[in-house]
Amino acid sequence: MIFICTMRSAILLLFLPLTKAFSLQASSSARPSTSLSAYNEVDRRSAILQGSTTAGFALSSLLLSPNEVSALQDYDDSAKKRILITGSNSGIGMDAAQRMALRGHEVVLACRTLNKANEAADKIKTMIANDADDAVAAISTIKSLKLIPMECDLADLSSIDTFVKQNSGAKFDAVCYNAGIARNTEAKDVARTKQGFELTVGTNHLGHFYLNQLILPSIKDNGRIVVTASGVHDPDSPGGAQGVPATLGDLAGLEKAAAGDGKFDMVDGGAFNADKAYKDSKLCNVLFTRELQRRLDEKGSNIKANCFNPGLIVVSLTKRGQFTKPLLGTGLFRDQNQLFTKVFDVAATKLLKVGETTHWGGGALEYMTLSSNVGKQGGMYYTSPPGSSKYGEDAFGREFKLSQVSKEAKSSDDGKAKRFWELSEKLVGV
Repeated sequence: MIFICTMRSAILLLFLPLTKAFSLQASSSARPSTSLSAYNEVDRRSAILQGSTTAGFALSSLLLSPNEVSALQDYDDSAKKRILITGSNSGIGMDAAQRMALRGHEVVLACRTLNKANEAADKIKTMIANDADDAVAAISTIKSLKLIPMECDLADLSSIDTFVKQNSGAKFDAVCYNAGIARNTEAKDVARTKQGFELTVGTNHLGHFYLNQLILPSIKDNGRIVVTASGVHDPDSPGGAQGVPATLGDLAGLEKAAAGDGKFDMVDGGAFNADKAYKDSKLCNVLFTRELQRRLDEKGSNIKANCFNPGLIVVSLTKRGQFTKPLLGTGLFRDQNQLFTKVFDVAATKLLKVGETTHWGGGALEYMTLSSNVGKQGGMYYTSPPGSSKYGEDAFGREFKLSQVSKEAKSSDDGKAKRFWELSEKLVGV
């Protein structure tokens, strides 16, 4: 009983500074909630299949209600696309991969190891089978899926080299830089990538930066680049205001690393802080997106790069209310205390209603990648008020929409983002 009370007190203390800020944000766009029959069904709210088989259409009709179909009308699946998703073995990456594969698109599952990529493909097929009411239609649909498991370890530049070489000659309609890690906030040691970069920024930013530099020629001229960022990049947001806020300062850490052995602890040159390192990496994602679009525009490219905030996603629940960390839980919290993570998730999603489901986050990634409402302009940031998953698919384009980046990200357009790009080039050797 003492433990339960202590845990409850800890949760309340953790959220107390957040509650007012969250409620103020949410109230600005509050409207009646649409009905959701399950807390986080993987397939039923988005698995519309635009394939040519009769079984495919049969399964899509079983998985979607008329209202849900109408919410997806801005997706044109007539021309099948080739889509790359990093970090597609868990969380929103896996959910988005399932959504888009069910639409008939070819999805490259780029994961840290080939084994994880193969497991991701198998899990997607298993979830489709488990959620279907028609076994014949499910079997036909699973056979029609175009899932390509591949290894791409973003913490090792040589692995990225190999991945790009294996895709030589192939064109992508969209690439989604989604993978991300967040170390335990109490971590004191500086973990590093294969090349010696601080692990969080080295993976979340530099790994994707290097991949982008190599794969950019393989993206179709009217293609899209989607970057999974986070609201914590902004110190003025509820999540970003907690703990040590994100700031890249004058890039002293990267400057020193680029002039020396390439190693850095923090981008701003300060002492290592695991929580800040993650927030900084998300700020890096935003700067990268904006500077990338500026460079694409200078070259006259029609490629559009945008980033988004999927919201606070901890772990997911099945229809029966069981935790499903192996299948659906976001990998970001793998290094945290698991008991606390589960309690944190219940508090965020059930009590304060500021958390989002993995399925909704996957829908946000799908929306950024496929929606005709996105891609007309680049360098943009999309987000929504906390708890928008309660609106289901109807939130995309309404609650989930264009927003402002942090003050530091915006001010960096004056030259800091350009220098940040140049230092990133030096560190990865391109």
